[in-house]
Amino acid sequence: MPALADALAQAPVTLDGGLGTTLELRGNDVTDALWSARILLENPGEVQAAHEDFFRAGARIAISGSYQVGYENLAREGFTEAEVDALLTRSVEVAQAARAAAGLDGTAWVAASVGPYGATLADGSEYTGDYGLTVDELRDWHRRRLGVLAASGADVLAVETIPSLAEVRAVVAELDALRAANPHTPPAWIAVTIDGPELRSGEPLAEAFALAAASDAVLAMGVNCCDPRDVAQALAIAREVTDKPLVAYPNSGEQWDAKNRRWMGHPGIASELVGEWLALGAGLVGGCCRVTPAAIAEFAR
Repeated sequence: MPALADALAQAPVTLDGGLGTTLELRGNDVTDALWSARILLENPGEVQAAHEDFFRAGARIAISGSYQVGYENLAREGFTEAEVDALLTRSVEVAQAARAAAGLDGTAWVAASVGPYGATLADGSEYTGDYGLTVDELRDWHRRRLGVLAASGADVLAVETIPSLAEVRAVVAELDALRAANPHTPPAWIAVTIDGPELRSGEPLAEAFALAAASDAVLAMGVNCCDPRDVAQALAIAREVTDKPLVAYPNSGEQWDAKNRRWMGHPGIASELVGEWLALGAGLVGGCCRVTPAAIAEFAR
């Protein structure tokens, strides 16, 4: 199978969409604080089937169900660190099994999801970045999980929904350390979550992209889990600081009400927006929350 970097040099690659959304559409309960990680624990076959739905819709990268798998939140459920390590690895294996079942071995990739610190808190703080942690504390928090996912057999690490400069600095430093220790560590993309032209923390988006662009461990960078109408401006800002491939996988256009744990508004990403992202140099294009396999089929077309 060609390296993802080589594929991106030839043509854009379609990402998948909202894993939790698709699990819910399949009749699963995703209201638990562990979200899709609960289903990965209890019914991994359903997670595999959701990945298959996206592959058959035209996605050529499946993002694993490890986004909300963390040591502290699973410790509260009685899991040891070794058991969490095994679950992280299982998330990648399930996506690989879906790729095989879809007949795409050799022509599709699996990305290991590396969610932000706030995702494991299940309180919406990944949309503010207001953690009260230093860069060093965030490095410590990310280190073990990044190491496990880097060794999982994934083709790429999807560091996603990062809301602040402190967390960008932390993950870049840890990715660089992994690459220094093992040059065969898979590359990563870094996708930040934004509010208009800024990170969710209110910090400059250009600075976040510059930090990511400076790392040899980072293959691509861009945005996810944001309003689709904000993507083009963000990609234009990224293009000013890097010539690396860009990533775009926003939400459906609805807004998440973290207090009441529900979506508000109406879904829809216009095909004209997708065309604009491609024109700006997006090489990895898909969707995040509330983006279904049907929508990904439109993206692929």
